[in-house]
Amino acid sequence: MRAQTLFLFLAPAISLALPQSAALGAGAADGIRTQESEYEACLTLTRREPEKAFESALAWRDSGGGFPARHCVALALVAMKKYDHAALTLEELAEDMQAAGSDLVVPVLTQAANVWLLAEEYERANAVATTGLGIEPENIDLLIDRSRILARVGDYKRAFDDLDLALKLDPARADALTFRAAAWRQLGDDVRALEDVELALSLEPDLADALIERGILYQKSGKTDLARTDWLRVLELVPNSPAGDEARRHLEAIDVNKDK
Repeated sequence: MRAQTLFLFLAPAISLALPQSAALGAGAADGIRTQESEYEACLTLTRREPEKAFESALAWRDSGGGFPARHCVALALVAMKKYDHAALTLEELAEDMQAAGSDLVVPVLTQAANVWLLAEEYERANAVATTGLGIEPENIDLLIDRSRILARVGDYKRAFDDLDLALKLDPARADALTFRAAAWRQLGDDVRALEDVELALSLEPDLADALIERGILYQKSGKTDLARTDWLRVLELVPNSPAGDEARRHLEAIDVNKDK
């Protein structure tokens, strides 16, 4: 998962840890609604001023804010790019949620794995993801995330296996098809790689990662004009993003090679 989208992924999860107010008495329901309001305010502040959000979340946690407050502490740390601290905070949160019988342990472990990935702590990321999959072996999102971790350390065969299982569970996951295409390419099968990425783009025509991957495959097969078209499309879709940066690098490489 790319850094700029991670916050959007993290933010909603722990709101589900708040008891449903409809099932409570009036006084308790009012308290839960207040907690929900504090959580949303904390998320908003995290997006705008993460340092202030961190201090606010700590104060909320220390005054009894519970899991939502602790989660907002972690979010603020992510926004501040203090990834190691954020990941440890999420791991501790998951452990305490498991002890409390929460059904959101795996989503929090998934988040922790992604933050370790941002920290480039691949062994920690893999260990946390594997712990989560021990609880929910068919969690598609976590299978995909672990595949990305494994790919970072060059273990493309195990990455492929995770993606293959994810796609057996949900054949219409364009992101998994894109990542499996990259795994096929790294394993030396460009034909199957192209089949996967074409299917991904038939499902999501503007998926930037898939356009990047197809461009790479086009370039490898000598179809430079088609590769350029895909990468230029990425710049139209998401110019200010990691995918946009990658597209620029590929386009610059084409131009350098053309001038030689």
